[in-house]
Amino acid sequence: MAFGNADSYARFMGRFSEPLAPRFADLVEVPADGRVLDVGCGPGVLTAVLVERFGADRVDAVDPTPGFVAAARARLPQVDVREGAAEALPAGDGTYAASYAQLVVHFMKDPVRGLTEMARVTRPGGTVAACVWDHGGERGPLSLFWESAKELDPSARRDADDSAGSTAGDLERLMGAAGLVDVRGGQLSVTIHLASFEDWWAPFEEPAGSAGDYLATRSPDQITELREHCRSKLSDGPFDLTVWTWTATGHSSSTRG
Repeated sequence: MAFGNADSYARFMGRFSEPLAPRFADLVEVPADGRVLDVGCGPGVLTAVLVERFGADRVDAVDPTPGFVAAARARLPQVDVREGAAEALPAGDGTYAASYAQLVVHFMKDPVRGLTEMARVTRPGGTVAACVWDHGGERGPLSLFWESAKELDPSARRDADDSAGSTAGDLERLMGAAGLVDVRGGQLSVTIHLASFEDWWAPFEEPAGSAGDYLATRSPDQITELREHCRSKLSDGPFDLTVWTWTATGHSSSTRG
């Protein structure tokens, strides 16, 4: 089940992606005359940060989900937000000084193709940047949920089971396969404050994302059992929660194509 509703996304993942966005944007130095592209922009979380830094006339965004495109346009009406997939970006070669994919690579149908397209629309020497939650290292926002689910139901599939870029070194590998050069990996963390366990749990019952898919297969009693199992690991709160992403940056090659 994909995230198609901006409000659901905000409640479920926005509390993590909002504080992550400025830190992720810091990874790239953009020339004073450079345009930038937010790939898989969702409802415009990173796009808004880029607009604050560079101005709306230097920022474009693209997302394959109509609901997110509408939300981003409403939030940032002066930005050119287009509907489109990372694997076929609606832009010409070398249009941008930098392109970004925040928490997107693992949703791409073909991550190497998507990153190749990002390299194509980024001018030679420009930067392509991506980050993905550390699902593989069980340090992402959903890690405790899936750890608890698998303890009760060994057949439960974690996000890391089929999540591109979510293990150490995988983003760098994907960028290399896409023809990017001078690839460098790293990590970023964000910490959020939660008032209670219920504050943490409530978004998991949103009808969206992999957790929503999984909970839709469980009975009310099984959901209650899982919720209480998670509570035993977190306490009733309040508490702080720190989550991590893997990051990678690379440069578009001057010999591309």
